[in-house]
Amino acid sequence: MSVTVALTTAAVLWGAAAGLLVPRAAHRLSVEPDEPWRAVCPAGHPFTGVAGGWLGTVRCVDCVGAARVAAGRARPSPGPVPPGTRSGPLPPGGRPSTRSGPLPPGTRKGSLPPRTPPGALPRDAPPAAPPDAPCSPPYEKTLRFVLLGGIVCGSLAFATGPRPELAVWLLLAPFALLLAVVDRRVHRLPDVLTLPLAGAAAGLLGVAGLLPGDGGSWFGALLGGTGLGAMYFVLFLINPAGMGFGDVKLALGIGTVLGWYGWSVLFAGAMAGFVLGALYGLGLILTRRGGRRTAIPFGPFMLAGAWAGLLLGGLGAAG
Repeated sequence: MSVTVALTTAAVLWGAAAGLLVPRAAHRLSVEPDEPWRAVCPAGHPFTGVAGGWLGTVRCVDCVGAARVAAGRARPSPGPVPPGTRSGPLPPGGRPSTRSGPLPPGTRKGSLPPRTPPGALPRDAPPAAPPDAPCSPPYEKTLRFVLLGGIVCGSLAFATGPRPELAVWLLLAPFALLLAVVDRRVHRLPDVLTLPLAGAAAGLLGVAGLLPGDGGSWFGALLGGTGLGAMYFVLFLINPAGMGFGDVKLALGIGTVLGWYGWSVLFAGAMAGFVLGALYGLGLILTRRGGRRTAIPFGPFMLAGAWAGLLLGGLGAAG
């Protein structure tokens, strides 16, 4: 049990760290077909850094620097010290002096306005000008990706335990999360992610199958990827308007990871994706936010079903 707890904790941290990198990559990939990947942040700064600017936090380096400059400009400067106010160390006894300077000629005691404490702005002072913040890019909040990445990876580690395929699930999970975000935004599953995901799943599971203690079958994984991909291809031919070809390519990778645990897990994970998608569509109709012909991104539901199937398969292999 202690090993499982340690693996789960490490997986949660891994997923949370990967979630920090999702928003920038999702922003760059969320473009319409035939458009190049975005090379600048929402504020117009070119991406630079590791891996050509693909790896990084939610804000680019220029945005972080501009935000710090704007924060410095927004700080109120200390006001002038009122007449009669002593500066320097406190007098003996530790109590500050309350004596004020002489009153101006013709001024009655008690008619002066209340003194402004040192460093505070007067009550009648005009409001400070808004900070010059050229960088307020409309990124999505990073916290949701951090939490989602931690939950997905942590649950996979808890269900799988110390078996070789856990490393495969943890390596593929950040890319699956990225695919779900991009598809939700622009209803598109980029080939640069779907096809390499399928190839990486097959190759990494082949290595896991050579190690002792694995809980699945590499041959079953290959059959699962081929079978689920063929089924989605038939659905695409029957109704191209209701099934995108990107879903067909994604099915290759999903079928591979689900087929690792056998046909029952493959069927359960694939059906879970259809059920979740149908429930979402029904919710749109009931809330009058869509109709029967409203296009919905199916990739996130396919990936959610695959996640549920892997949890089922991992727990079954452990039992």
